[in-house]
Amino acid sequence: MYVVLFVALIAGDQALKYYVATNIPTMSFHEFIPGILSLTHITNTGAAWSMLEGKMIFFYIVTIVAVIILLYLFVKSDKKDYIYRFSLLFLLAGTIGNAIDRFTRHFVVDMFSFDFINFPIFNLADTYITIGVILIIISLIFMTEGEKNSK
Repeated sequence: MYVVLFVALIAGDQALKYYVATNIPTMSFHEFIPGILSLTHITNTGAAWSMLEGKMIFFYIVTIVAVIILLYLFVKSDKKDYIYRFSLLFLLAGTIGNAIDRFTRHFVVDMFSFDFINFPIFNLADTYITIGVILIIISLIFMTEGEKNSK
């Protein structure tokens, strides 16, 4: 089940990036949900808000370390702790989705732009990472509650 979801997440990320890269000219915006969300096509050699732009060696190293740590945590995690395992799966899929771009294109394709707020343009892999962080927080809350109840 985990492998199927993992492959589907990465395939979805890469398919959307391919669609955007081949169908939307760079730096053009297309309203998707009027006033809320636009699809655009930008290339990003940095992180959010283009931080550390052009520091590709740094991103390569961080990515490799993150993948190793996430895989280790997933393998060592309690098989019954589904929320935690799914959080690691989403973090890993997001990390690898962006890593594929960094290693093959030397930049990340971003496409989602909130029209109602000044927020960095992001991609599906970034969304996976956000979901993973939210699930880890939920997992920690349940773990903390479980420890309180067992005392």
